[in-house]
Amino acid sequence: MKASPLDFIVARTNTTRSRYTTGRKISFGTFVEDFINGKIDITGNFEDFMNCRSDFFDYALTPHHFKFLSSRFIPEVLIHSKNQDERIVREHYDRGNDFFAAFLGPRMVYTSGFWEDPETETLEKAQDRKMEMVCKKLMMQPDDKYLDIGCGWGTLVTYASKYFGANATGVTLAQEGTDWGTQQIKDHGIDADQARILRKDYRDIPKGQKWNRISCLEMGEHVGVRKFNGFIKMIYDKLEDDGKFYIQQAGLRANPGIFKKGEHWQDLVWGMFMSEYIFSGADASLPLKFLVGALQKANFEVGHIENIGIHYSHTIHHWYYNWMKNEDYINNKYGNYWFRLWQLFLRWSVDIAKQGSSTCWAITAHKNLDQVNRNHYISQANIGLSMNLKNPRKLERTFDQPYASLYRGASEISKNKYTAPHVFAEELILQTNGVKH
Repeated sequence: MKASPLDFIVARTNTTRSRYTTGRKISFGTFVEDFINGKIDITGNFEDFMNCRSDFFDYALTPHHFKFLSSRFIPEVLIHSKNQDERIVREHYDRGNDFFAAFLGPRMVYTSGFWEDPETETLEKAQDRKMEMVCKKLMMQPDDKYLDIGCGWGTLVTYASKYFGANATGVTLAQEGTDWGTQQIKDHGIDADQARILRKDYRDIPKGQKWNRISCLEMGEHVGVRKFNGFIKMIYDKLEDDGKFYIQQAGLRANPGIFKKGEHWQDLVWGMFMSEYIFSGADASLPLKFLVGALQKANFEVGHIENIGIHYSHTIHHWYYNWMKNEDYINNKYGNYWFRLWQLFLRWSVDIAKQGSSTCWAITAHKNLDQVNRNHYISQANIGLSMNLKNPRKLERTFDQPYASLYRGASEISKNKYTAPHVFAEELILQTNGVKH
């Protein structure tokens, strides 16, 4: 017999007990509020519940959605001041490096890996391949001046400097990411005059400086719709005339049904969930037309576009398993609210990326000038799927506690090896006995 979502739900209040009954449907948005606030529990395998959720839930908008739109979403879209953006970014990214380590794994890359065989490869290999791919798409050469805007924990900056010889600069608003990235550069034996992480707003990048290579991996969403054209124009002005630009950006799919109740209604409900709870202010997550239009308006010529949405689905699935493995740690350190919120965010996003509700575009561009040497694009060197990336170079190092325990066994986790969270916790205790703290 096929499982029903109601088989997994245990109500904790009289209101929720009357809400989750056979013969009716409620919005998945209502479930979100009930679950993350502890008004219901999910028993059994959470993935099994998510796989059958649409048999009971629909994706209608709720009063909570409209309240969020008027009180937070619209004001955030309209403002995007430096103070607002710093507050929003630091509330998310400065929560604690251990929080993110609990799902990102040892590479600390908060973006999609690049997979050749999702069934057998580790997350770390996929992330190493992704960094190798970005550097090759940029045709990076030793001593290239390289700028990564929104550099996270500085892993791509480190990779580009260590393996491609770039003089690399990363920019982020997060202090935790700045500290981690600076230490990562040092741990890999890279001199501070060759690579560095700067904590600053993108609007404060020195105006007189130019770079040969610039990348922006999923920071552009945080710039906001209203200021996005100016952001791309700023990048154009900071790029040398013969330079190359790589931008990767997530966005909802373009379809006529997003504001009509139907197959794609879930896209909007998920997007609002992400904007409210996960990435506040990231309102420039829009269809491809918006992104390409901004590039062309700034006088960029698009060299190559690649849809990496399915790579994202596999990446997030590994993040989900990492998170579930570290359930006890997160509950003890941050509380059950944060554990449940990220559990839902990660597992829901696996399906969203898999079904195309949200995808991710990887775009290589250059200035649209007559003198640009377009012969570079005759080879396949700029096209990710055609590159020889079977065995990317590894960016490995050792970690102190609690990271050694949070990362332990991360690369072995796959959907074929998933074990209940309490078993992971027991294994973790056994594995870490005798580890120096």
